[in-house]
Amino acid sequence: MIKQLKTYAQQLKQELAIYRMLLKHPRTPLLAKLLLALAVGYLLLPFDLIPDFIPILGQLDELIIIPLLVYLALLLIPKSLLLSCRVQVKASHTQ
Repeated sequence: MIKQLKTYAQQLKQELAIYRMLLKHPRTPLLAKLLLALAVGYLLLPFDLIPDFIPILGQLDELIIIPLLVYLALLLIPKSLLLSCRVQVKASHTQ
């Protein structure tokens, strides 16, 4: 169980590095950059758009909104660029 959590944490760390690289890359479309920035911003906001005291929706908003924003951004990014960033991040994490 602990080994699996460590694996997930490592994968999350790599994905965040990929998203940071994509945000800085000049070939990333502006709309994709905005969607990724919104996802990160929403994650870091000290308040929620849907308050947590609202049953079910309050707790699930981060689990729905953030992945949706990231998914939409990744749809807009050229596959070759995404693959290139993944390879670069993977290479830098294995060294």
